[in-house]
Amino acid sequence: MFKVKPPKILRKLFRALVWNYPKQEHDIIYLTFDDGPCPEVTPWILETLRKADVKATFFCVGMNVEEYPDLYYQILKEGHVVGNHSYSHLKGFRANILEYLEDVEKAAYLINSKLFRPPYGKIRPSQMRLLKNKFKIIIWDVMSCDYDQNISGEKCLENVIKNAKSGSIIVFHDSLKAKENMMYALPRAIDHFKKKGYQFMLLD
Repeated sequence: MFKVKPPKILRKLFRALVWNYPKQEHDIIYLTFDDGPCPEVTPWILETLRKADVKATFFCVGMNVEEYPDLYYQILKEGHVVGNHSYSHLKGFRANILEYLEDVEKAAYLINSKLFRPPYGKIRPSQMRLLKNKFKIIIWDVMSCDYDQNISGEKCLENVIKNAKSGSIIVFHDSLKAKENMMYALPRAIDHFKKKGYQFMLLD
């Protein structure tokens, strides 16, 4: 998976994917969270967003929704949007078309959404061509890298603040691997962009 900013060549080659929403009337940020719901992390994120009066989009893994349905419905109850992040977090480059589509469809039974984000941001052109008829495929233009346990929370925050601009889709993770870095960076990033007058919008 590419780090922090996706290469421009990828955006040109895969124009059918949504990387950001750059042309906006106001300064806008789209916060997204991948891989949940996670009982050790998601409630903290929801509380942080609630206190900041910020809404976000959660790209959920089907098997986690199946295991923690109450958390999934809590995300919706609090006014956030959900997206499909496959059932088993399957890597598109390692799966054939049928296997990949079946995994996404299995998640779709649990996650009521027309948004899809491929795990690891990796999807084959053949998979993309079939899925784009049913889903809006969302990638990102800023990856916090909170999952990287070789970097600090400060570096995670820097990744977001230095690279995000109006229309950016930012990725954090509600997972145990990302927990420490995300908990450091998320509230500080929200505070930073709020002070600069940014609005936080949902992907829908």
